Amino acid sequence: MKDLLIRTERCLGCRSCEIACAVAHSKSKNLFSALGEQPTPKKRIYVDCSPNLEISIPITCRHCEDAPCVSVCPTKALSKDETSSFVSYSPERCVDCWTCSMVCPRFLPLYRLILVIGCWTSSMAHNRGVINRQTEAGVKCDLCQGREMPACVEACPTHALIFCEIEEIPGIKRPETTPEIVG
Repeated sequence: MKDLLIRTERCLGCRSCEIACAVAHSKSKNLFSALGEQPTPKKRIYVDCSPNLEISIPITCRHCEDAPCVSVCPTKALSKDETSSFVSYSPERCVDCWTCSMVCPRFLPLYRLILVIGCWTSSMAHNRGVINRQTEAGVKCDLCQGREMPACVEACPTHALIFCEIEEIPGIKRPETTPEIVG
C-alpha cells in the first residue's frame, strides 16, 4: 500500500506543498484561476514551524478509518465522529503526552526527531491544535485520488514528502526499504 511519508529534516518551510494541494483540489486545477474561485480551494496539508526544534514540519491528517490516535488517547482528547469519520480534538482534555504521535504514521518521523534531538519536554506543546486545524477546515488528505502522485509530493523541492510503498507492522507503519526519492 502506498502512503505519504514526511521527512521533517528536509522541510524548508516553503509551503509549496500547501499551494499545490489547494490547486489540485480546486475546480480549475490552475493556480491563477484557483485564486478567484468560490469557495476558495482548501489545502489538506499544513506547514508548522516549531521554534523549539528550529524546523518546519509538514503535517497532514488522513482521519484514518481505524484512527489509532483515538484509540490510544488516555484522556479522550481525540475522538472520531462516526457520521463524518473526522477525528476531532478537544484541547482542554489534552495533557500533551504525545501518545497519539507515537502511533500515527504521519507523526512518527517528528516523534523520532524529538527523541533524537532530546528536547522532548520543550516540544510537547507543539502537538496542540494540529488535528484541530484540519478538522476546522472540514477536509482530509485523500492522497490526490485520481493522480499518480499527490500534488504536495510533486511540488516539494527538497523531497521532504515522499510517496512510497509501506508495509504494516503492528501499531506502526514503516517503509519497506529506504524510499526512492521522486524527482
